[in-house]
Amino acid sequence: MKLHHVKRLTRMAEILKLSVENDKKSYENVVNKAVKVLQSGGVIAVPTDTVYGLAALSQNSAAITKIYSIKGRHDEKPIAICVGDVTDISRWSKVSVPEDLLHDLLPGPVTVIFERDEILNPHLNPATDLVGIRVPDHSFIRRLSSATGSPLALTSANLSSAKSTLSVQEFQSLWPKLDLVVDGGVLSNSEASRAGSTVVDLSHQGQYTVVRPGSALSQTVSVLRDKYQLTER
Repeated sequence: MKLHHVKRLTRMAEILKLSVENDKKSYENVVNKAVKVLQSGGVIAVPTDTVYGLAALSQNSAAITKIYSIKGRHDEKPIAICVGDVTDISRWSKVSVPEDLLHDLLPGPVTVIFERDEILNPHLNPATDLVGIRVPDHSFIRRLSSATGSPLALTSANLSSAKSTLSVQEFQSLWPKLDLVVDGGVLSNSEASRAGSTVVDLSHQGQYTVVRPGSALSQTVSVLRDKYQLTER
């Protein structure tokens, strides 16, 4: 019997280079493409103000499950959400600090944790009543979240427990599992940037807890403790 060898074709995510913002047409084309992929339940890779992330619509339970599968992440480990503006935080969580405090921290490399609002998808982090929220200092991902009208579930673009990534080439092994990769170039030349955002729990009024030191610890603690007199819990 003659055997016919069939070449297997590996599915590969589309990779779009993010243009500079002054090339508005090209920039908006990438935004629009990413929105369509997200709204169809896809998972995409995006640049942030710290490291590359994996994003999906937080209100889409199937997409959330897909993120966990891609990362090989334990399903009880929470995923943060990203919103387009500081004022959006109160829509999805029960804010227990002055709004001025949030504006002093964000946009920036900080994740704030509050009690989640009932409107947030109950299948997102079902084991906790809290939610971490990001407003990155990166125009693309903020524009993307605003354009979808929904928070983005956001986690680092790497396998669980592997180091975070500063270029799309560093997570190339994940490309076949993704629906779109937005290439924003090398995000930083400093290894310190891999620490990601500083994560701080603000769910107890008048107090804070540093959950992860991240890349903006000293600035964050200075705002919380020195300017707003919050005490460490």
